[in-house]
Amino acid sequence: MADAPITRATLIARLGDGHDAAAWGEFIRLYGPVVYGFARNRGLQDADAADLMQEVMRSVARNASKMRYDPARGTFRGWLYTVTRNKIYNFLSSNRNRPRASGDSGAQERLDSIPDKADPDENWELEYQRRLSAKAMDRVKTEFHKATWEAFWKTAVEGQPALEVGNELKMSTGAVYVAKSRVIARLRDEVKLIESETESW
Repeated sequence: MADAPITRATLIARLGDGHDAAAWGEFIRLYGPVVYGFARNRGLQDADAADLMQEVMRSVARNASKMRYDPARGTFRGWLYTVTRNKIYNFLSSNRNRPRASGDSGAQERLDSIPDKADPDENWELEYQRRLSAKAMDRVKTEFHKATWEAFWKTAVEGQPALEVGNELKMSTGAVYVAKSRVIARLRDEVKLIESETESW
């Protein structure tokens, strides 16, 4: 049986020990994709987003030994969002000041002047929710028969009609709806569990 997931306050305390590979692995698995996805949504290219993610992880490593749980100061996730947002801002600002290798500078200025309609707070939360959902799916997938999981996946994720999925899987339409409902209910419970494990700070 796998070890129980580390709670966030415990994980943060363990990050202070730079030699705790298990804590760092858990931290990077949970937050690395959130930081990376947020950076990509803010317009960074793949390599730049990966570099930025590494820089955010270095910031956490530099500050981990000083971090103490204090609910009055806000959540760890809020702090990580601020660090990530500031690093993206610095990256984009420094790129605006670099000479452009090719292309029409007027076209680039027009692109730079387009207001960003996306709310960065929403993007951060969306990336976090995506990561939670992916982690929950990884955890619960093996609890279901293959046909039940496929009925859920094809209807809820791929958006296929239940009748079509039922025909493909040799299930009644009602059975497809029941399968989808069972998996979604289980995923909701698992997401709540993960959140309780990771949001104590």
